[in-house]
Amino acid sequence: MACAETLDAQGGEALFYANRERVVIVRESAVRALHVYEATLDRVGLALAMGSALGGALVVALRLAAGERNPMYLTGSWLLGAVFVAIGITAVVGPLWLVMHVAGMRRARHAAMIGALAALAIFVGAQTWGFGMLEMPIMDNRTWLYVWLSAIATSLVLAVAAALIGVIMWRIAYRRQL
Repeated sequence: MACAETLDAQGGEALFYANRERVVIVRESAVRALHVYEATLDRVGLALAMGSALGGALVVALRLAAGERNPMYLTGSWLLGAVFVAIGITAVVGPLWLVMHVAGMRRARHAAMIGALAALAIFVGAQTWGFGMLEMPIMDNRTWLYVWLSAIATSLVLAVAAALIGVIMWRIAYRRQL
């Protein structure tokens, strides 16, 4: 009983598990943390297909917002967007997610974080001439602060969309093991 009182004093509820000769005392929060999420190869493939389709849909939505109404151009935009998003997911996000998966960080918030950070890094880098490592035009030297602020602002919008796509992909790929 002394252990249970100690756990309660620390702010955690104590749970007792009896196993023949011994009694194990565990915090309730530790029991909740034991949920293990597993993925199978077929669900990962479906998640990649859905993430690609959603990325293509995002490109179509951006084209519609820009005033494009031609169905052929919108179809082509969806196809190209889906292909390039699939390449990005496979080449950039895939290795990052593999590290997170092996480390045991397999929750939806981790998928959202990886999607958002990868999109933010890619789009800020693309809009700022490789984070300033590549040579930029002389005219842009005078407006570099505006370029960086604009790049971060527009990339944040795309990062939110990438985080949502990451959560949807996570939901398709992972199931909780009971």
